[in-house]
Amino acid sequence: MKCPDSPGACENPATMKNSDLRRPARGFTMLEIVIVVAIVAVLGALGSAAYGRYRDRVLVSQAVSDIVAIAASIKRFELDSRALPESLAEVGAGTRLDPWGRPYQYVDLATMKGNGKARKDKKLAPLNSDYDLYSLGKDGDSKPPLVTPVSRDDIVRARDGQFIGMAKDFDP
Repeated sequence: MKCPDSPGACENPATMKNSDLRRPARGFTMLEIVIVVAIVAVLGALGSAAYGRYRDRVLVSQAVSDIVAIAASIKRFELDSRALPESLAEVGAGTRLDPWGRPYQYVDLATMKGNGKARKDKKLAPLNSDYDLYSLGKDGDSKPPLVTPVSRDDIVRARDGQFIGMAKDFDP
């Protein structure tokens, strides 16, 4: 007896071809889903870390730009009044916050007694002779010497304005 040509009419597996015995795929296996989830997780972790580094660079760049602008305001004030301002409020930057939401730090070294508050390089020499202007950086903590771990992320003005950048990048 022959099976008719219509599909599914003959149910005897012995007479069916191998291609007819295979069932069409109805979904994904658990292994396939686990592999896809693992790949997505790895890509997400890599992307997240790269975005974090990019965001940190953007915030540092913003702080550098702010310090350059504030230093220019201080220079204009100094040229007009022949003295440095007592605070950043005198140059219109008293309420200006760094990218991490904290006020910029300003110390007039000319009127300060001693070098206690002055920022210092690795040889413990003051960074500037006129004034210090800096951001406390990402961690919001700082000590006068740049070599201390809490000061490495600070954004500083050094060499009387010849260097503005991260403390860890300053090498006198």
